Amino acid sequence: MKREVMLGLAVLLTLALTARAAAVLEVGSSGAAVTKVQQKLIQWGYLSGTADGKYGEKTRAAVVAFQRKNGLTADGRVGPATAKAMGVTLSGLSTAASAGVISADHRLLSRLVYAEARGESYKGQVAVAAVVLNRVSSASFPNTISGVIYQSGAFSCVSNGSINNTPDATAIRAARDALNGWDPTGGCLYYYNPKATSDQWIRTRTVKTVIGNHRFAV
Repeated sequence: MKREVMLGLAVLLTLALTARAAAVLEVGSSGAAVTKVQQKLIQWGYLSGTADGKYGEKTRAAVVAFQRKNGLTADGRVGPATAKAMGVTLSGLSTAASAGVISADHRLLSRLVYAEARGESYKGQVAVAAVVLNRVSSASFPNTISGVIYQSGAFSCVSNGSINNTPDATAIRAARDALNGWDPTGGCLYYYNPKATSDQWIRTRTVKTVIGNHRFAV
């Protein structure tokens, strides 16, 4: 009987350790799951170099920086909360982020992306979200996401009502990637589609990059 109990405890301990290993990445972890997390961190500017699939001190430091920016416990480990904020799943840490909305600001930014950039490439949608966030950081614009989006005359989707449409999963993920630090525009404050606007003032801005149908400018 004692031997059966011990075997039962051993099985439970093994299952617990296996579940923990599947649910947390930390220093010493390796493999495809680590590579996917590193790719996210590199994309968002928290980590430099290449994604080698080895969770070392540089990856831990990058995770800590990400956690601090996102108001998470800065323990340098990728557990459920950090994975959710990154938009990855702990079951294999798939790069296909869930479409969950994590805050009111995220929801509003997602609606802006969907209204202004649906049909654009994924990078182009992230870029539109990044422009909003760059304005929030600029002294020339309101210092909140809602303030920037609803600033008078700033976005046509507000005046025509399309800001109220329900965003799709792609727009939600793009907004989250921008909130997590990915800025394909390199700091631009404006964007426009030259085929869709007759505004001459916007054409006087210095264009830094073109992504899809949009020109991004400062």
